[in-house]
Amino acid sequence: MAGRWIEQWDPEDRTFWKEKGERIARRNLYFSVLSEHIGFSIWSLWSVMVLFMGPEYGVDPAGKFFLIATATLVGAVIRVPYTFAVARFGGRNWTVFSALTLLLPTGAAFAVMEPGTSYGTFLAVAALTGVGGGNFASSMTNINSFFPLRRKGWALGLNAGGGNIGVPVVQLVGLLVIGLAGAAQPRIVLGVYIPLIVLSALCAALFMDNLAPVRNDTGAAREAAGDPHTWIMSFLYVGTFGSFIGYSFAFGLVLQTQFGRTPLQAASLTFVGPLLGSLVRPVGGSLADRFGGARITLWTFAAMAAATVAVVLASVSGSLPLFLAGFIALFVLSGLGNGSTYKMIPGIFQAKALARGMAGEAAEAYGRRLSGASMGLIGAVGALGGLAINLAFRQSFRTAGTGTGAFVAFLVCYAVCCAVTWAVYLRRPARTAGPAATTETKPQLSYAEV
Repeated sequence: MAGRWIEQWDPEDRTFWKEKGERIARRNLYFSVLSEHIGFSIWSLWSVMVLFMGPEYGVDPAGKFFLIATATLVGAVIRVPYTFAVARFGGRNWTVFSALTLLLPTGAAFAVMEPGTSYGTFLAVAALTGVGGGNFASSMTNINSFFPLRRKGWALGLNAGGGNIGVPVVQLVGLLVIGLAGAAQPRIVLGVYIPLIVLSALCAALFMDNLAPVRNDTGAAREAAGDPHTWIMSFLYVGTFGSFIGYSFAFGLVLQTQFGRTPLQAASLTFVGPLLGSLVRPVGGSLADRFGGARITLWTFAAMAAATVAVVLASVSGSLPLFLAGFIALFVLSGLGNGSTYKMIPGIFQAKALARGMAGEAAEAYGRRLSGASMGLIGAVGALGGLAINLAFRQSFRTAGTGTGAFVAFLVCYAVCCAVTWAVYLRRPARTAGPAATTETKPQLSYAEV
């Protein structure tokens, strides 16, 4: 696909950034947000479709949880190739293509969404929506290349937050359709999104750019996969983004199954948590720019554990108000953590470059190279956390009829995330005598600032 290519790009050069770099980067950011926003809406489509699936569809709650879990799984796995597609085809070109692929799952759902369709068909169509999850990885990798390190927290937070808002928006559309047309008209939701998909692809073609300096680097991919920090950050991202997307997909179904809400009642509450979590993601990135991503991440996990305790108490006592307050707090905190963890990634690899004795452009290039390669892996593993959450809910409801057991498991996970964040990125090693020991501990100390 032909497209506009920028041959030279150096965002760390403040003169270049001020004269033209910032303007170009911001333009690409805004239209990247639009495309990713629509992608998230399609990825989370089945969190809305299951609300339309009454008894006449013949699908029990466990089967509905498995539908949304399937969409989560495919969206997580496809993030890896999407990450490297940006360098292979260009950020603008891939954004156009990935936007147009959203027509496939949307059109397929439009064709099959009616009683009498087999469960296997629903499962296959739900799997197709996973392509919307891949848009996040390519979008974040692309925008990471446009911005200097000092602005990455804000830029990546805004890009991801604007995309994440696609989840509550599609849920709001579902609410409007259920409220105005009834729970027997799911095709209206799908009809709304088909022209929006075309619009996002057209805007990407007209207003975005490809960066020629960003090339596929299989060595970077291998190096990132072999770096322990890639997998540590993947685990932390399971705790933040995995929680956000898993809860977003399951919230309405939990309200229907455990608290007996009608489709309209569930839809009227479902969008609130994902909306707030999406809006605060740029705040998490900005706080990380100012105070350090590791510190914000640690306190976020501690607060998520406290909110989960409230949700467990609400689940046991059957208190809907307490449940809603705790669950929405989890959404807000996961949004903050999403922003702070993604800010940590380029900072960690920049710190590694400095620890290796690099400086200036060499350190910056190393940081961009490794952080870009690692983001796809981290995003994919993090999204698998959403799969784990939906499978945990499915098992908990199947065995006990409530989500309490799943929430207890999530509480343990947040406690482990706290411990890992502190131990790896904030704990200051004990001082030991000798120059060698001082040199060895320096990289560890610098991670507190990422």
